[in-house]
Amino acid sequence: MSYAVSGAVQAAVYQRLAGDAALAALVGDAVFDNPPAGALPALFVQIGAEEGRDVSGQGAALLQLDLVVAVRGEDTGFAAVKAAAGAVSGALEEAPLALAVGRLVSLRLARARARAGVGGARRREVLLIFRALVEAGD
Repeated sequence: MSYAVSGAVQAAVYQRLAGDAALAALVGDAVFDNPPAGALPALFVQIGAEEGRDVSGQGAALLQLDLVVAVRGEDTGFAAVKAAAGAVSGALEEAPLALAVGRLVSLRLARARARAGVGGARRREVLLIFRALVEAGD
């Protein structure tokens, strides 16, 4: 299995989140794979780390990706962060994403973690770990 599909998954996830009206109502255009330098928005989404493993079998070349999408807020409290995390989940879970390379078989929320005091006493974050199953394509 090739890791080449990873970039296609990230691009499709970014496009879905950046174009989601419910999420935009909460975070505006603050969806990043790399936050900008300087002051960060009070509430934003960051597509982050991932872990992949080959789960090929029975003639199918498959990659399982666990992709972290973080929702971070400062001085917003958990309610705003959790609302944005809910919008992220709603936008992505079982979304029919079209990939530039490969084919998305499934995408679902595998687990989530909410925590406070990350990067500052007032910062809150929810880490959403989505599990994608991707089939290699030509």
